[in-house]
Amino acid sequence: MAKHGKRMKAVYEGIDRSQDLTLEAAVKAIKASAKAKFDETVEIAMNLGVDPRHADQQVRGMVNLPHGTGKSVRVAVFAKGGKVEEAKSAGADVVGAEDLAEQIQGGKIDFDRCVATPDMMPVVGRLGKILGPRGLMPNPKLGTVTNNVAEAVQAAKGGQVEFRVEKAGIVHAGVGKASFSEDALVENVRAFYGAISRAKPSGAKGTYIKRVSLSSSMGPGLRIEVGSLAGGA
Repeated sequence: MAKHGKRMKAVYEGIDRSQDLTLEAAVKAIKASAKAKFDETVEIAMNLGVDPRHADQQVRGMVNLPHGTGKSVRVAVFAKGGKVEEAKSAGADVVGAEDLAEQIQGGKIDFDRCVATPDMMPVVGRLGKILGPRGLMPNPKLGTVTNNVAEAVQAAKGGQVEFRVEKAGIVHAGVGKASFSEDALVENVRAFYGAISRAKPSGAKGTYIKRVSLSSSMGPGLRIEVGSLAGGA
């Protein structure tokens, strides 16, 4: 069994990790135990009853968290003409076309989300091997290939979270900061849960959402009663 330092031992005291907690109780415990010197991210992990190796069991999408993530997101936009100013006015951090593609090919990737107008996809497509593995490739199904670049940029800046199930059938994401109020964290978690529920693939059989846990960056993972996630979702 892994040994924990004094700080972690103090964090674990009073928390029964063998029991499933209601969402509200888990959030309260996580906020109380987040004692790091930085504002810890609150993270959710969901074990789903899917096998991502099958095309009809993929779980992927976007969700707008009502209270944002608390994280500053840098957004790059591939655009030209009038869309350049539209993107900049919406708050895009990097805007370009072939010049931006050259920067990326040269190894300069200083952004967290990438948006592109449809006419720029021939250029962006050449960057698939670079952007794809980093989860940065624009995708029309996720709303990141669009002519409405202002809306896409504002959504990314305002707390939009992308989710995608991993090989082991787990999907996870940051749903706020420990400094958020309990109500804000609860509402964010329920918004994320609702998005995952709605994204249930046609090929999923049996129990779809098997286990859910919540934790802070430096804190213990707490198991959540799945039934408590639905309220207000």
